[in-house]
Amino acid sequence: MYTASGYGIHGVSAYARVGLETGVIAASPHKLILMLFEGARTALSSALLHMRNGEITPKGEAISKAIAIISSGLQASLDVKAGGELAQQLHALYDYMSRRLLQANLHNKPEYIEEVARLLGELNEAWEAISLSPSSQAGDSSVQAAGLAAGYGKA
Repeated sequence: MYTASGYGIHGVSAYARVGLETGVIAASPHKLILMLFEGARTALSSALLHMRNGEITPKGEAISKAIAIISSGLQASLDVKAGGELAQQLHALYDYMSRRLLQANLHNKPEYIEEVARLLGELNEAWEAISLSPSSQAGDSSVQAAGLAAGYGKA
């Protein structure tokens, strides 16, 4: 019924794209940040694989995608006024991550990609902990709001 060529691949791709778009539209600001972390980490995993296989073009594309998510997604959603020092530190950290990924791409340094992936993982865990706190599970959005005010006010 469905083949690997023609409509089948395009249909699956379109279905996945619609699912992602629906998830983004329905997501809370908190969930959107988690989705950005996930997307960046997935792109970094892909970049590592391509780097290890000597696949230059896909490696560069995956690193570029991760940089775009970090700078145009995570960093751009920071509200430095509302988030104060924490938001400023996150902004500097995202700058560092982007520069490190550029260096990884130029010099084929998988350890730089792994470093950025580790940093994103730590931030992701902290962000997930906000949604796991008892007060947020009880329906009180004050913890989530405090997290957003601490840095991601534009999300």
